[in-house]
Amino acid sequence: MLQLPKPTQPPQILASVEESYERCRQITQKYSKTFYLGTLLMPPEKRRAIWAIYVWCRRTDELVDGPQAKYTTPETLQKWHEHLEHLFKGHPVDDEDVALVDTLQRFPVEIEPFEDMIAGQHMDLYRNRYETFEDLKLYCYRVAGTVGLMSNAVLGIEENPSAGPWDKENEPYIPKEEAIALGIANQLTNILRDVGEDAQRGRIYLPLEDLDRFNYTETDLLKGVIDDRWRELMRFEIQRARQYYKDAERGIRLLSKDSRWPVWAALMLYQGILNVIEANDYDVFSQRAFVRTPKKMLYIPLAWLRSHVL
Repeated sequence: MLQLPKPTQPPQILASVEESYERCRQITQKYSKTFYLGTLLMPPEKRRAIWAIYVWCRRTDELVDGPQAKYTTPETLQKWHEHLEHLFKGHPVDDEDVALVDTLQRFPVEIEPFEDMIAGQHMDLYRNRYETFEDLKLYCYRVAGTVGLMSNAVLGIEENPSAGPWDKENEPYIPKEEAIALGIANQLTNILRDVGEDAQRGRIYLPLEDLDRFNYTETDLLKGVIDDRWRELMRFEIQRARQYYKDAERGIRLLSKDSRWPVWAALMLYQGILNVIEANDYDVFSQRAFVRTPKKMLYIPLAWLRSHVL
């Protein structure tokens, strides 16, 4: 269980900043190979910051989806929120925190997206069905759209060197909605990829209104039925996810030049999972969709081209 140090306890000796970032790098590489590949295209300072944010997000997610999730209660999440408040006050609690505290100092960001992500874990404690897409969209924002908001400060916004003196006082446009759209797109992709695994845990994230639309039942899903109804349902859901990716693309051109390539790469690599689901004839019950390494390598130069042209 999560424990916070008491004020009367002697200070704990934590990892150095460099050691903490290296720990975050290793965790990112181990648990999210595709995401890690995209971060390697970033300048060193930015990639390290993204690793630190990723690790906090992963630790948050594992509270309800990790090996000790059965012990997680609302009180656990409240302690995790208190832990978060320590970090935003500049006080790391454990080794992984050291890197995030350093990141927050280098790339100031609001605490709200982090709090919203914790609220998303609260939803997972109590809900295993979503009646409408609007219900699911809120969940997707909280557990993934927030990541886009956390990352914006690190990625940076390109200043317009051609702006006239009359433009200098205008605040630059921050692509928050586009960042949220990318997070939602990624989460929808996760949901489609993990339908089978989630069903084994009694969870159905596809909106029940969508199942009704295609006359496909919860029982069919839990049994892993693949027929024309299922294929039409999956085509519908994949199209929705792709629209969110398309919405996200508009914001990439506004990012700092050294951030566009890795973001394009991450978007294309993750969107590629949808192509694999289609190639597998929408079988997400007995096959796990993933982009193979040779295909990943093809996306990298295409992402570079898009980052310079679009």
